Amino acid sequence: MSSKYDLIVIGSGPGGYVAAIRASQLGMKVAVVEKEELGGICLNWGCIPTKALLKSAQVFEYIKHAKDYGIEVKEAAVDFQGMIKRSRSVAGGMSKGIEFLFRKNNITKLMGFGKVKPGKKVEVTAADGTKTEYSADHIIIATGGRSRELPGVKIDNQKVIGYRKAMSLEKQPSTMLIIGSGAIGVEFAYFYNTIGTKVTLVEYMPNIVPLEDEEISKHLEKTFRKAGMNILTSSTVESVDTSGQGCRVKVKTPNGYEEIYCDIVLSAVGITTNIEGIGLEEVGIAHEKGKVLVDDFYRTNVPGYYAIGDIVKGPALAHVASAEGIICVEKIAGHHPEPLNYGNIPSCIYCTPEIASVGMTEKAAREAGYQIRVGRFPFTASGKASAAGAKEGFVKVIFDAKYGEWLGCHMIGANVTEMIAEVVVARKLETTGHEIIKSVHPHPTMSEAIMEATADAYGEVIHL
Repeated sequence: MSSKYDLIVIGSGPGGYVAAIRASQLGMKVAVVEKEELGGICLNWGCIPTKALLKSAQVFEYIKHAKDYGIEVKEAAVDFQGMIKRSRSVAGGMSKGIEFLFRKNNITKLMGFGKVKPGKKVEVTAADGTKTEYSADHIIIATGGRSRELPGVKIDNQKVIGYRKAMSLEKQPSTMLIIGSGAIGVEFAYFYNTIGTKVTLVEYMPNIVPLEDEEISKHLEKTFRKAGMNILTSSTVESVDTSGQGCRVKVKTPNGYEEIYCDIVLSAVGITTNIEGIGLEEVGIAHEKGKVLVDDFYRTNVPGYYAIGDIVKGPALAHVASAEGIICVEKIAGHHPEPLNYGNIPSCIYCTPEIASVGMTEKAAREAGYQIRVGRFPFTASGKASAAGAKEGFVKVIFDAKYGEWLGCHMIGANVTEMIAEVVVARKLETTGHEIIKSVHPHPTMSEAIMEATADAYGEVIHL
């Protein structure tokens, strides 16, 4: 095996493997270092297997409400291990897909722990401890992240777990407390609550999914409470006692302290970047507060070394890492890519109802000094939503009143994660509200709600 490459990528997640494939397409000789499974956390322990679990919960929910659709189902029971097995099978299939893409694009796979060295070198330590050194003209670090631990809430993967263990538990817990209500927290809250686990969701901020528009947050909280979840906002977990059979959790709430007993505590308070022990200090690569410092094309302060994905500033999202990887290698290849517009990155949460958003919230737009037009369209007024039995939620759009710029869009409801791309493309093309209104949307579809909400912002809505 050759030890000299045009590009070595450390990490095969959605940033690393996409960068590697694009580099190969551009004629580079490429190797990728991976210490576990190809595809990284996203394909193996994140995006893909969690969506498989959520689909199982959604199917179970469909069956429980089959009578609403004129179908009689005598009995339905949760096979927890069956759900876990399907999720792992889906992840395994996706990882094998990356293997195929590597072979197709003549990318060399180097299994082991990668560490950058001075002089544009990478040291790979195999599982048996053997160390091999490789060199490259360019090295991209894409080592991703892992579950963050709160002080006093030590993850032991027995009673206090992270997202990885949450999708591979040996048995379904009867009670679970989830710390944090970002995407990971609410997706697992929906999954476990739907299949019968009693869920308590604890959020430090005043609203769950705190990065979303406030109307979206309040709607999801109302839905989750209706589904039987215990939700504690403006609350903090002070301590977790695991000395007994389960967990005794002390929670500080606006109304005083509560003690909550549960089988499992899931810590879903974000991620910590994987930058320890990978040679940054040895090479002299600058980093700050857990993030590698890079320019608009992901170049570090040391020529020939680059960083993308969760370990650089910006949203820790798979599609962001992929976009960064492509921009990075196209720049290396001498192309002229545009820097990534982080203001036009879609965010998707896959609980039921789904949440999708892009751009400014209403509050952020007002605080930025914009005079705005706001439009809303509820799915209760959508023919397709009524036919599908998915009338919950709405689309909310925000436009600059002066120039018609589309400042933001926020959706909650069925399939909205598929609909948000229309808004991302429209904003990229600097489309105005009037152009959306005059673009014929097919009927009946859920996506009509985008056009209707836009029409509402301009006083032209038909179906409200």
